[in-house]
Amino acid sequence: MEKNMKRLFFFVLLNLTLALTAFGQGYQPPTRLAIKSETLGEERVILVQTPASYANGKQRYPVLYMTDGATHLAHTAATIEFLARNGRIPEVIIVAITNTDRTRDLTPTKATLPNPAGQPIPLPTAGGADKFLKFIETELIPSIESDYRVEPYRVFSGHSFGGLFALHAFLTRPEVFNAYISVSSTMHWDNHLLSRKAEAFFKERKELNRTLYFTLANEGGEAKVGYERFKAILSKNTPKGFSWGAALMEDEDHGSVVMPSHYAGLRKVFEGWQPTGNVAGLPQIEAHYKKLSAKFGYTVLPPEAMMNLFGYQLVGLGKQEEALAVFKLNVKNYPQSANVYDSLAEFYEKTGKLDLAKPNYEKAVELGTQTNDPNLPVYKINFERVSEALKKSAEAKGNK
Repeated sequence: MEKNMKRLFFFVLLNLTLALTAFGQGYQPPTRLAIKSETLGEERVILVQTPASYANGKQRYPVLYMTDGATHLAHTAATIEFLARNGRIPEVIIVAITNTDRTRDLTPTKATLPNPAGQPIPLPTAGGADKFLKFIETELIPSIESDYRVEPYRVFSGHSFGGLFALHAFLTRPEVFNAYISVSSTMHWDNHLLSRKAEAFFKERKELNRTLYFTLANEGGEAKVGYERFKAILSKNTPKGFSWGAALMEDEDHGSVVMPSHYAGLRKVFEGWQPTGNVAGLPQIEAHYKKLSAKFGYTVLPPEAMMNLFGYQLVGLGKQEEALAVFKLNVKNYPQSANVYDSLAEFYEKTGKLDLAKPNYEKAVELGTQTNDPNLPVYKINFERVSEALKKSAEAKGNK
């Protein structure tokens, strides 16, 4: 039987994509926020994009903050939607910061960069990264966390100068974010400042419950020297709890590297999110999500669609008690979902307990009406069918 259960769970995972698609994955159009920053002395425009499921529930979500928001929001949302739909990562709220003076905001020190001829390019506004990080920490994050349903798990990502900023934030204020993704950063900034800081940072760290992922495109020169040097430092220093990864993406240029970096980086950040196929039943599923909850610092629930499908497959195997436990757990975890009540009601109906099926179908209709659930007509048909069957049963008993 255990072998059958493992095969069953493989089947559930293979069908999870279709099930999740039916639950309306995707992202709503971004909301534009304008924050008058006292720290920066200017108004900053923020684009916030929430998953489609955000509108019709009380679920909370991890948050991805990223630089160059207007440039990278669309493809990053598509990447997250794809990964979440395939069960590789959770759905995530995206907070995209648009630019004013990106050189000022994203560079940590006053410095120059060489042009192709080796001559220094003047960057008169450089060096404002600490002030920009203060804005994010003391103004942007509190605003997002007061206005949106978020979990206490934050990811930061930046590209180019934004990647430089991501690593600077990681090395100077690692507590602000739980995970950092640095995409093709200017690793050689200010005579390899990052590597010098990293050597001191890791020398003093015994524990570090953070995740870091960084990439470099096919850029060569001092950028590659900086990448290899930084990677070597991390290879020799791995504090307890610290997880990191790096990728030299030689098939990508400085612009194209962002999308594959976000894909790989998010996979690293949420490594182990999807259960493996070696699962024998509900206790193993609950153990997996308990482990995820401990790792990420908030309660991670088994996905509604996956558990719903698992319950139906248990019914098919004749494991009625386990199936009932799965359907009841889904109701407990997702009390605002019409579908979980409909599934529990269908179980009761199929096992001949119409008196228990009716109130659950009724609840599905009630919630489906409130949320404009596309399956509302089905819920109504189910409720009416069981109500009529109970009525006829009562009449038959009365005529005896």
